[in-house]
Amino acid sequence: MIPRIIELANVLEAKKELLGISVDPKGVELMTPKAIRRVLKLKNLRPVAANIIKQEMLSFGGEAATAYGSINQSVETTDVLVFGTLRQLQMLIVKLQQHQFGLPALADEISQTLANYGSPPKLLQIGQQVWDFKQKTYIMGVLNITPDSFSDGGKFLRIDEAVKQAKAMLAAGADIIDVGGESTRPGSDPVPIEEEKRRVLPVIEKLVKETGCLVSIDTTKAEVASAALSAGAAMVNDISGLHSDPAMAEVVAKYKVPICLMHIFGQPKTMQENPSYKDLLGDIVEYLSAGLEIAKKAGILHEKIVVDPGIGFGKTVQHNLEIIKRLRELKSLGCPILIGTSRKSLIGKVLDLPVEQRLEGSAVTAALAIANGANIIRVHDVKEMVLVAKMTDAIVKT
Repeated sequence: MIPRIIELANVLEAKKELLGISVDPKGVELMTPKAIRRVLKLKNLRPVAANIIKQEMLSFGGEAATAYGSINQSVETTDVLVFGTLRQLQMLIVKLQQHQFGLPALADEISQTLANYGSPPKLLQIGQQVWDFKQKTYIMGVLNITPDSFSDGGKFLRIDEAVKQAKAMLAAGADIIDVGGESTRPGSDPVPIEEEKRRVLPVIEKLVKETGCLVSIDTTKAEVASAALSAGAAMVNDISGLHSDPAMAEVVAKYKVPICLMHIFGQPKTMQENPSYKDLLGDIVEYLSAGLEIAKKAGILHEKIVVDPGIGFGKTVQHNLEIIKRLRELKSLGCPILIGTSRKSLIGKVLDLPVEQRLEGSAVTAALAIANGANIIRVHDVKEMVLVAKMTDAIVKT
């Protein structure tokens, strides 16, 4: 007999394995939390709090790593890595509720993070539809009404051509059409508000009137978003993650629509000029968390928010590849994850291919993103990506 290692990503998988060897149901409930391990990263804790966490985890048979100067409090703050099973982490949460130094509040945050990570996102009400992420990955079709977008710039400037393209994407299986009137490719310049509205509003109005489909408006400008929502759009896709226009959150709250918060490093004009990060995924999560706080203060419900790590928006090729590989870490935010890799330069650079030959690379990145936690994929090639998503879902959602 050859021993084998099995991978258990969540509670359901652990229960399935335990039941598969005929463990008593009571034993299943007892042992399941012991079968799943997590590593938590806590940032900027005071040494006294970090030392308590370490002591408690050691007492449960777990572990916690801190900065070298934490034990003698020679550092002001320390990040902490906590290693343990779900059972050990649950015990830690109970003990932290009994301490001081801000640890009860931290215990609540750890509890919420573990719940977010271990469960699919909540249902998303968008327009008259309800999206259930336990059932499928949703497809967002890209429709750029711009002369200079990197992939399809200039192709759909005429209203009839734009609507025709949108209808083709819907027929191919798109769940929502993302309409944008300003290119955000690296090096691009901002478009005046009136010009952006001139490009997108007639298309949104005609498309919604003729098809009744779901439309999202891809913009960072509150005035454009408001006009688009009045014209029939059902969602806002803000690449600045509510960091650009202070009025955007109020507009979204007023219309009670979902919003996608994306991470971007800098501005489109300069974002690819040597982007660097101290902690890539940590920095992205902090940026998106700040956007979530802006949304909360404006009255936007948490269950109306989608997050996007911003592939290609101020990232090197290696950054982008790491994000796809570690995408699941965004689940800690408790929001559906949207990702857009379609035809992007990271594919071109890895495969040395022009935009029109990046279908296979787009398919691979989409499949891996779904396997690693993506709930919505933003694509140009809808017909092909619908098949990719369906096949990947059949593997990862069983």
